Amino acid sequence: MRLLIGGSSTFLVHLRQFSDTLNSLGIESKLVFDSDYADGFPSRKISNWFQTTRKFNKLIDEFKPDAIFVDRQRHFGINALKANIPLFVLLRGHYWSEFYWNKRTMYKPFHKRIALWQWNKLAEEIFNGATAILPICKYLEKITNKFVPDKPTQVFFEGVDASRWYQAKGMTLKHPCVGLLQRASWWGKTSEMLVLKKVLEKMPNVNFYWAGDGPLRERVLSELDKYENFHWVGELQYPDKVREYLSEIDVYALITGMDLAPLTLKEAQLMKKPVIATDVGGNQEMMADGQTGFLVKQGSHEQIIDKLSLLLADKELSKKMGNNGRKFIEDKFNWEFVTKNFIQTIESYLK
Repeated sequence: MRLLIGGSSTFLVHLRQFSDTLNSLGIESKLVFDSDYADGFPSRKISNWFQTTRKFNKLIDEFKPDAIFVDRQRHFGINALKANIPLFVLLRGHYWSEFYWNKRTMYKPFHKRIALWQWNKLAEEIFNGATAILPICKYLEKITNKFVPDKPTQVFFEGVDASRWYQAKGMTLKHPCVGLLQRASWWGKTSEMLVLKKVLEKMPNVNFYWAGDGPLRERVLSELDKYENFHWVGELQYPDKVREYLSEIDVYALITGMDLAPLTLKEAQLMKKPVIATDVGGNQEMMADGQTGFLVKQGSHEQIIDKLSLLLADKELSKKMGNNGRKFIEDKFNWEFVTKNFIQTIESYLK
C-alpha cells in the first residue's frame, strides 16, 4: 500500500515521525508540504491564487498512492477528491467552534470575511467528500458526528516520540513557577487565560511563565502583564528551547477554553512534570486526572489555586504524578501503537 501525506508546515515534524513509522511497518508513505503541490485563493501568497494542478498531478503520477492523508482542509485535499483518490482527513481542532469565533473576532473586516468564507467552502467540500474523517480525540469525534452525520469517523490519537523529551539545562526561571505553553490563536480558546488574573493576585509569590504567541497575544498581555509575577517569554524554538523550558518549570498548566489533544500537555508529562488542565474538550483523554495531575473546572480560579498550591507544597506528590505522567504517555501515545491502529483503519476502508 502507498499512502501520500500532505501536511501543513506547523506539524510536518510530527507527520515525519508518523511517515517513518508507517514505512517501518511495511506501508510505503511519502510526506510532502501540501502547499508546495496545491494552493490557490485565499492563499496568503497572491501569486499562488492562480496555481495549476500540474505539480500535484505529477506527484500523483510518480508516486501512485492508494490513498491520501491530509491534516488540514485546503487545496491539496480538494485535488485528491478531484483525482478520485480515497481521502483520509486528520481533524486536529474543533473546526466549527473556531469558525464561529473567527467570524466574530479576527475575521470581521470584509476582505477577511471573503477569505474565511472560501476556507469554509473548501472545508465543507473536503469533509463531505472524504472517505473518512479522523478526529484526534473521542470528544472531537462526537462533535464531528454532529456536524457531518453521514461521514465515517475513527479516532486518531496522534503519537509523540518519548525519546525526544529528556531533562535539558539552558533556561533559568524564578521558583516556584508554573509554566504555560500555548498559542493565542482564537478567542474561544484563549479567553480562558484571563481567569489567571485572580490566581496571580492570590499567589503573588508564585511565578507564572507563558511561552507562546499568536494573533491574540496583545489581548492577553494587556490583562496579565500588569502583574509582577506574570512573565511572557515569547515563542520558543521547538523542540530544543521547549525542552529546556519544560525542564525548568515546577508545574505545567493548560488554561484553555477549548483543546482537543494538546501536544504540549503530552510533552510536559513526558518531561515528568505534574500537570493541571481545564476540563474541556479532549484534555481528560490526554492525562489521567488525580494520577498525572488535575483537571480543573472552566472559569474556576479557586480550583486552579487549590491544585497548584497542593502540587507546589507536596514535592513527593508532584514527583509521583510526574513519573506516572511519563508512563501514561509512553503507553498510550507511542507512534508504533498509534500507527498500527491507523493501518487497521485504512485497510478496512480500502478493501
